[in-house]
Amino acid sequence: MKRLMIKALVAAIAVAAFGVVQAQEKTIKFATQNPKGHPVMLGMERFAELVNTRSGGKLKVNLFPSGTLGNDQANVSALQGGTLEMVSLNSGILASQAKEFAIFDFPFMFANFKEADAVVDGPFGKRMHGRLEEKGLIGLAYFELGFRNITNSKRPLNKVEDIAGLKLRVIPNPINVDWVRALDANPTPLPFPEVYAALEQKAIDGQENPITVINANKFFEVQKFAAITNHQYNPQSVLMSKRFWDTLSPAEKKIIEDAALESAPYQREQARGQVADALANMKKNGMQVSEFAPAEIVKFADKMRPVITKHAATVGEATVTELLAELAKVRK
Repeated sequence: MKRLMIKALVAAIAVAAFGVVQAQEKTIKFATQNPKGHPVMLGMERFAELVNTRSGGKLKVNLFPSGTLGNDQANVSALQGGTLEMVSLNSGILASQAKEFAIFDFPFMFANFKEADAVVDGPFGKRMHGRLEEKGLIGLAYFELGFRNITNSKRPLNKVEDIAGLKLRVIPNPINVDWVRALDANPTPLPFPEVYAALEQKAIDGQENPITVINANKFFEVQKFAAITNHQYNPQSVLMSKRFWDTLSPAEKKIIEDAALESAPYQREQARGQVADALANMKKNGMQVSEFAPAEIVKFADKMRPVITKHAATVGEATVTELLAELAKVRK
């Protein structure tokens, strides 16, 4: 009897110990609208590797590409509700949570990658992410999509006037609707997972996205023409649910923070390094690519000034002034 009791006690201790180990293990679901092979996914994969290695497997990151867990708005709600742990999405989309984030959708705000990096990695970018905590979101780092360009199935685009009349899909927020209207085109807000089908069915004429996104999603199958306009730069916020964040120990938080900050430069390097190959593949698959001359870019930017003025009032003078001051430092 005594031996049986000892065996039972040992078994109970083993079960309890196993339960403790299990409790220490945490699974992180990390979602994106981008497909496998896209630079955002490569950054997410690097993040997952770093977290797994440094946590000794106690923190496991599962990746969900191609909008499999819903569109961006659904993902943000899931983060706030605690049913999703992480997401990478266009920072401008977060204007629905904090109005200041609309500034990341201002056309022609950044002239090059150096300016973009300095802003998002500096005090401005950190303060922007800090605004999200009261909304149930923790901003960890910034990935990027890059500079956006326009595609369509109707005609080549060689000058600003060629855009007029096109029915273009835009990210569903006011500034994107307004800048397309400023070009006398017809904006159609759509969640990203619906874009390919809408192009294929001719419900819309075109869309605008970075070259790597156009290529990775095979828009060349349903679009004939692309124009290099670089009219807007998209940082991607890497976010974690505050509900999940608050369950982590200080050591776990440090692992996640460090992994996010280390994977961001890698991700941007992949994004920038893939542009030439992506462009070549688009052409190989029959897409005709034109590039706006500098004079046309100036015309394009001039048409955006009223749009920026309008939305600067919504974003707030303090935020606009702060960003312009950061840009001035870089441009010295």
